[in-house]
Amino acid sequence: MRSMTGFGAGDYPLGAGRLGVEIRALNHRFLDVRVRIARELGDLAGYVEQLARERLTRGRFEVTVRVDGIGLGLTTLDRERAKSAYRALCELRDEIAPGSEVPLSLLGAIPDLFVSSVEREMETTKDATRRAFELAVASLDEMREREGTTLAEDLGRRLAAVRDLTTTVTARAPELLEEHRRRLRERTERLRSNMDLQIDAGRLETEVVLFAERVDISEELTRLISHCSQFIALLEGEKSCGRRLDFLLQEMVREANTAGAKSPDAQIAHAIVEMKAELERMREQVQNVE
Repeated sequence: MRSMTGFGAGDYPLGAGRLGVEIRALNHRFLDVRVRIARELGDLAGYVEQLARERLTRGRFEVTVRVDGIGLGLTTLDRERAKSAYRALCELRDEIAPGSEVPLSLLGAIPDLFVSSVEREMETTKDATRRAFELAVASLDEMREREGTTLAEDLGRRLAAVRDLTTTVTARAPELLEEHRRRLRERTERLRSNMDLQIDAGRLETEVVLFAERVDISEELTRLISHCSQFIALLEGEKSCGRRLDFLLQEMVREANTAGAKSPDAQIAHAIVEMKAELERMREQVQNVE
């Protein structure tokens, strides 16, 4: 399991300096990539976003790419292109104004005569970007896994509390039926002794059966136990399980609500309230799970 929040950084040599990548991961329902890149590397923004979408999954990621040091991004004159452009200007001069001067300043209006070292060595720059990005992702994953371990331990403790409360409710449910049968008998005995009435024993049992049907929460408890088992399997299994954990918790809250609504018993109601409190805390934590 991994946390959705974290920070990772990596850098790789490039020219006389180093190219650095930083990744900040934040909570988000889907994959949201935002790239901030040094001006001289602007043409690589799409490439960096592609790397992020291939390597990262759910969450919001702020990717920053920078260049440290000198020698990268300096512009150099494309001499061959400049010579060719000047010769073309001179030929044009000879055709339309022989003998006039052709100022070198005209070359400044010709595009692409000055090329940055990044543009000149694009493949080398892309390779350095990819390597720095992978180092940053590895650093990010390490931090997210450490935090994920802590989250898993906390969720495991809270799940154990939910299972204990489920066991308590499961044990209490049969006692509730017996207590209701006993109270009915006591009331019928009082009525019979005070009013000399004949009480139909079959009707008494029918009332007990109807009560048992109304307060039966065995199905809800069975599903709760099943969801707990699935939750544990996800905690111990795949790294990216946040959405499924959140779904299971929604289902567990629903079963707890149904069980609480069905049961008139104070002890069961108290246990259900504690269970729902733990489940809500777990849902808050699961929002931080990838």
